Amino acid sequence: MNTVNSKTNKAVVLVSGGLDSTTCLAIANKQGFECYALSFDYGQRHRSELKAAANLAKIMQVQEHKIIPIDMSGIGGSALTDINIAVPEVQTEGIPITYVPARNTVFLAYALGWAEVLGADAIFIGVNALDYSGYPDCRPEFIDAFQKLANLATKVGVEGRKIRVETPLIDLSKAEIIQQGMALGVDYSKTVSCYQADQNGKACGRCESCRLRIKGFLDAGIEDPTYY
Repeated sequence: MNTVNSKTNKAVVLVSGGLDSTTCLAIANKQGFECYALSFDYGQRHRSELKAAANLAKIMQVQEHKIIPIDMSGIGGSALTDINIAVPEVQTEGIPITYVPARNTVFLAYALGWAEVLGADAIFIGVNALDYSGYPDCRPEFIDAFQKLANLATKVGVEGRKIRVETPLIDLSKAEIIQQGMALGVDYSKTVSCYQADQNGKACGRCESCRLRIKGFLDAGIEDPTYY
């Protein structure tokens, strides 16, 4: 994990309002970056995660927080963007229907553009390839490929000043992520992880994201402050 010495270095941090991205923001802050939070209103099932993202960005004193509207519900294909597809509440085989096609590719592309405009040094994304749902765009192979793309697709990359894609959580268990976040003072009661939370952020406790979160807190030996 790279460490910078002053607040002169800027980072764009993808912030969904969930546990992982909030921990990632705390890590970027700890490393000394000026943080610019980026969230997306992409047609997801509920708005409570965006409310959480805005609240967390304020609490964690980011330099700026943008919420970009993208209508990924227009292409559908995911239980998170199509209300006619039920969110699974039991374990399923293969890549689950909650996978949103090309979501992280799209999100990182926007983050890359903003990072170049800001003169930022890094993009932080809270992808995890250990305790996760098997999404293809959370794997190290995907991040490596996007880093190569970023180096080729930007003016700064061509000129030799690369924008790094930082994934500090990628090899951690959910319990390790929670423990690291707690050490950094993250208030997980403010986060929303549930795929089908209600308008107040109340979690279902049954979807895969809830199950991974519940297990993570149990494994970490920490009480889960989630509103179920």
